[in-house]
Amino acid sequence: MTDRVPTREELCLPTLRVLQQRGGSASIREISDDMAVLLELPDAVREVAHGDGPQSEFDYQAAWARTFLKHMDAATNSSRGVWSITEHGRDLTAEADTAEAVVQGRILEHIRSYQKSFTRRAKNAPAADSLGSTEDDADTEWTNELLGALREMPPDAFERLCQRLLREKGFTKVEVTGRPGDGGIDGIGVLRVNLISFQIVFQCKRYADLVGSRAIRDFRGSMVGRADKGLFMTTGRFSPSAQQEAVRDGAPAIDLIDGNELCGLLKELDLGVRTETAERVIVEASFFESI
Repeated sequence: MTDRVPTREELCLPTLRVLQQRGGSASIREISDDMAVLLELPDAVREVAHGDGPQSEFDYQAAWARTFLKHMDAATNSSRGVWSITEHGRDLTAEADTAEAVVQGRILEHIRSYQKSFTRRAKNAPAADSLGSTEDDADTEWTNELLGALREMPPDAFERLCQRLLREKGFTKVEVTGRPGDGGIDGIGVLRVNLISFQIVFQCKRYADLVGSRAIRDFRGSMVGRADKGLFMTTGRFSPSAQQEAVRDGAPAIDLIDGNELCGLLKELDLGVRTETAERVIVEASFFESI
């Protein structure tokens, strides 16, 4: 067990081992959760924030580890954020089982080379990370701006936004019911999946910090007997203990949407977020040569 956040270099091999154990692929959350178990990281370490942004320091370093692994062709990711181990990654993992120090040394050597390739870029942009950006950092600027705007919204306006979001995702009969004495429930809706309908209650909070397990327990207590499932949306982050509480055995499951996921949904639905694509003109010399 460690009492500090592991460095990006230290997280490379654990990332590969988690992908291997998961059958070759895993989501970002699955990788983070499994690595925390593998490295015996206490919740207090995982909850350390990375600056003022929506990420934890652990998730930030883990994102860099994935970027390094992708650069050295040991792992790759899909457009949906699912990471998979490559044949080279499997070879490294197998070799590390008997010669971990040797493999770790090769990884560090590759990382130093990667760092040098960004030296000139870092000089031109001293405020940025000296290594450039991770696959997660590419969205950080607009995500932080969007989260800032969401946190400035009045509570009732934020509730209406969440109501609109759920309607856009296929919920029906979505009503905002938040009022004093309602036990933290901000709204209710119906989600139909094939021939089955589920009554859903939701809570939406403009938090900037961590949402702990107590908030999840309180929300569950208010939903018992009133709905089939619960949905908790926030502009903040959920602590590991909150994530565990949400899926605790023997208790009604609660789905969680944190700030990053909320931003992704708004972008997907074009709600307050517009994506612009730059035009690129390519001259095909072969066309003129063939005439």
